[in-house]
Amino acid sequence: MNKPLVEIQNLRVDFPTASGSFNPAVRGVSMSLGREKLGIVGESGSGKSVTGRALMRLLPEPARVRADKLVFDGIDVLAARERQMRRLRGGRIGLILQDPKYSLNPVMTIGHQIAEAWGTHNKGGRREAREAALNLLEQVRIRDPKRVLDAYPHEVSGGMGQRVMIAMMLAPNPDMLIADEPTSALDASVQAEILKLIEDLVSARGMGLMLISHDLPLVARFCDRVVVMYAGQVMETLPARDLHRAEHPYTRGLLDCMPALSQKRARLPVLTRDPKWLEPRT
Repeated sequence: MNKPLVEIQNLRVDFPTASGSFNPAVRGVSMSLGREKLGIVGESGSGKSVTGRALMRLLPEPARVRADKLVFDGIDVLAARERQMRRLRGGRIGLILQDPKYSLNPVMTIGHQIAEAWGTHNKGGRREAREAALNLLEQVRIRDPKRVLDAYPHEVSGGMGQRVMIAMMLAPNPDMLIADEPTSALDASVQAEILKLIEDLVSARGMGLMLISHDLPLVARFCDRVVVMYAGQVMETLPARDLHRAEHPYTRGLLDCMPALSQKRARLPVLTRDPKWLEPRT
């Protein structure tokens, strides 16, 4: 068996409160990721995004991060120097955020931003960086990439902006992508295109993918494995194809709350929460 790309054991993340105490956001999370597509699902506030950002050490300074193991490809993230983390962030781990409107610089052309991402992690002059940016736009299947290269973010659609973000993250040829709700700001038809694009690129480049999402059917179709989180803890981990057979009552509750075209219901059930779910898991 190949060594996992990411190993997380007993990750705990706490944020300070106004009273001086700490509020737990992630409580004892353990998971691993190889060169595969791993989906992390759960409600807002379940700790999905915090887990991904802890791996990149992108949480704000007041956050308290502890773990028995937080390792990326043999590198101890908690013990790594900041210079080493700068090589990991963007270089070996790419982060695709939810809405390109808030991630792209509005006063820089798209080509400039991609070229800057490429130049940060590769050697070459302006001409090489511009050629690399054009090539990346072609890889993410943007029509008329030469026009988009000199366009500003407000001049492209949301779906095209998300393709630009993916191109920027691919510029350093990373080993892993963390995609945090990458399609939630897009309509259904564009969502399918973006996910197919990510799937093709991940497979072609042999990368690992951590897909953070609220959309259980999407994760079941797209990913290899699924981690279900609730209140900062992992409830269960299972193959994506078996998500509909999940056994934990929380996962069953999430699935039951979803409308289905094949089954008529007068009213969707409300998830009933069990205080036992918050007890420390062994």
